[in-house]
Amino acid sequence: MIGRARRRLVAGNWKMHTTYAEALELAEQIRRTCSEVTEVEVALLPPFPWIVPLAERLQGSAIILGAQNCSAYEQGAYTGEVSACMIAPFCRYVIVGHSERRRLFGETDDVVAAKVSVALRHGLRPILCVGELLEEREAGATLDVIERQLRMACAPLSADTCRELVIAYEPVWAIGTGRAALPLDAQLVSAWIRRWLVERFGAVATDIRILYGGSVTAQNAPAFFAEPAIDGALVGGASLNAEQFCAIVRAASRVETGSLQ
Repeated sequence: MIGRARRRLVAGNWKMHTTYAEALELAEQIRRTCSEVTEVEVALLPPFPWIVPLAERLQGSAIILGAQNCSAYEQGAYTGEVSACMIAPFCRYVIVGHSERRRLFGETDDVVAAKVSVALRHGLRPILCVGELLEEREAGATLDVIERQLRMACAPLSADTCRELVIAYEPVWAIGTGRAALPLDAQLVSAWIRRWLVERFGAVATDIRILYGGSVTAQNAPAFFAEPAIDGALVGGASLNAEQFCAIVRAASRVETGSLQ
């Protein structure tokens, strides 16, 4: 694991893209292209309808599946919702608190906290997204925003359950814009998140992986992975291209970093 206690994770968030045929072909291309990389955990997060067929197609491969969202409710009369227990047989991960869910669909910090709890109850590992808007960054409020998001989402967690959490630092102004954060900026925020987690949960928080997300490409990924506080990437647009995505995976496997931060 390239000299680290935490195994790198590269997760591809396909968002609301791909037809059924495209999803099967893309997953197969990624399976073939990334088959030689064993040091990195590779996860795909397709749209809900493709989870079951992809679980069948990828059976026996090293690629893990995740979901892009789950309901805050266990079950009930919630038309259009998908519960954690429905996806748990097929997925290891679920994204929680993505900025698009917060911004476009009105998810509050309380809702995000409820989703973290329900995901963990069903054996899923939440990928908790945190990050600031451009105006919050320009106002110098980045850490205040992230502290609030972390504090609310982690309130239900204990030292025993926090190990299952993955944090994705995704500055909102960098998502889908082609304007990635500077690697040093991402490193400083990720290191601050690590310190916050250790203060909250103790030494067990050193097991929590912190990813960077926001316009990650095959070209800029090595610079992010060279930063010691960054344990992988949550990849958006580039995950829809097998060659680009697998180049990011290979970059994660090549870059050696120093001691844990």
